[in-house]
Amino acid sequence: MSAEISFIGLFLEASLLVKLVMIFLMVLSVAAWTVIFQRQKALKQAQQQAQRFEDKFWSGVDLNRLYQELSARGDRNTGLELMFTNGFREYVRLSKSSRSADAVMDGSYRAMRVALSREVDKLEQHLPMLASIGSTSPYIGLFGTVWGIMNSFIALGSVQHATLNMVAPGIAEALIATAMGLFAAIPAVIFYNRFSTRVEKLENSYANFMDEFSSILHRQAHSQENGQ
Repeated sequence: MSAEISFIGLFLEASLLVKLVMIFLMVLSVAAWTVIFQRQKALKQAQQQAQRFEDKFWSGVDLNRLYQELSARGDRNTGLELMFTNGFREYVRLSKSSRSADAVMDGSYRAMRVALSREVDKLEQHLPMLASIGSTSPYIGLFGTVWGIMNSFIALGSVQHATLNMVAPGIAEALIATAMGLFAAIPAVIFYNRFSTRVEKLENSYANFMDEFSSILHRQAHSQENGQ
């Protein structure tokens, strides 16, 4: 491929506005891949942490011992660990008062629900950016293409005999903007859908654990209430 029709050559020959569009799309592409790698790592860690905690929780470990162990870690708890510590802490605090078992369970469930909401927000961090890049990049690229083709035809209007060699470079450099828009949008859309599915699965896993743990605490609360 000659220098006249190379990517760099076409970029340099494009109008100022089309160049700005291409540069902006390149920035969006870099931002999208940065988010993709960051979210991939974060969701993988969240899945592994959830699996480890569930394996330990359902192994028959004493809940008081598990709570003390996790509480000693301070603010490093995330995911199911944070939901467990928040729910169990509220359960213990309310159990020491004279409130009914239902009131104790309501307080514990609300504490876990707040933790669940915060963890889901963390998992969904930057996903709206991927959605925005995926939905707007093709239109931004199309705008650059339309502008470039429009300028090419305006330039041809001042020429008496137009040839393919005169039209092709201008159209080619304009179409690069559309190609770059698709290059930025396609990975963003694919990984947004993939990450959204993984977040939904993690959220369902968190919610299921919350319901199962609430059932355990509910039995203990009613057992203590009946024993008084």
